[in-house]
Amino acid sequence: MDLDDRVERVEGCKLCHGGGMSLGMDVLTEQEYPALQIFAERIRLETIKELGHLGFGHIGGSMSIAETLAVLYGWELQHDPDDPDWPGRDMLVLSKGHAGPALYAALALRGFFPKSELETLNQPHTRLPSHCDRKLTPGVDMTTGSLGQGLSAALGMALAFQMDSRRRNVYCIIGDGECDEGQIWEAALLAGAKKADRLTLFVDCNGRQLDGATKDVLDLGDVAAKFASFGWHVQEADGHDIGSIWKALSNAHMVTGRPHAIVLHTVKGKGCSFAEGKPNNHSMNISQDMVDEAVAEIQQRISDLVRGPKNPTIKGV
Repeated sequence: MDLDDRVERVEGCKLCHGGGMSLGMDVLTEQEYPALQIFAERIRLETIKELGHLGFGHIGGSMSIAETLAVLYGWELQHDPDDPDWPGRDMLVLSKGHAGPALYAALALRGFFPKSELETLNQPHTRLPSHCDRKLTPGVDMTTGSLGQGLSAALGMALAFQMDSRRRNVYCIIGDGECDEGQIWEAALLAGAKKADRLTLFVDCNGRQLDGATKDVLDLGDVAAKFASFGWHVQEADGHDIGSIWKALSNAHMVTGRPHAIVLHTVKGKGCSFAEGKPNNHSMNISQDMVDEAVAEIQQRISDLVRGPKNPTIKGV
């Protein structure tokens, strides 16, 4: 049995509750946990391949949200790859739209479009532009890229669902550098005032932005406390621990009458040694040697996860 067959066998234990219809189950089993870990690594694998094919791209912020996307598309979101516009779906707004390559990888792995299409990233006539575009890419619910605007859009969707009493939720991912934008805090204020409990926000706190460390560019202080002061239900989580993210979402489901913020502590470029923690990893030129090195690292981690420990412990749960 080759690696792909073993991966499919493990992922077959549970990945997105059978075709994308989240059942809202509250138990993450010892089989599902490694399946989601593998899914996160496969998102990284396909992301580095598509960026490597292009020769450059936003590697840092794409790698830092792999686990979050794995939990969302492997467990949390109600969605249907065979019907991307399904009226009952939950919605994701990737406000940090430059991390689109990671989202495209997740969507391709879930079957929204063929994986081969990832090689067309940012090419003429592609459906996969450098930043997310809802009019081009199946599964993308909001066009993003102009930082600071996505949370307002996500809030509008959540309030619409709330007014219509529809059992749909909206998820949004922003970056910590993006929090320099004033529009983020306008949306945060309104969400708290409107008790927008259909909205869950992930803040990717990887500590870096385009021009350097966030603490040097504009120190945000205690991000969790800021959102809490606007009336949000706030939690902090290890953004590279499947169990920690899952537990935060599980807790959020138990709280009504407030929007939810999950502050993720992450590492920019995580899981890709040539980029992880490097000072200029927001966007990088990527050579074939760099791709080959990263692919080998990721494939080894996937292989180790497939074999797994005899008595796995579910972290964060």
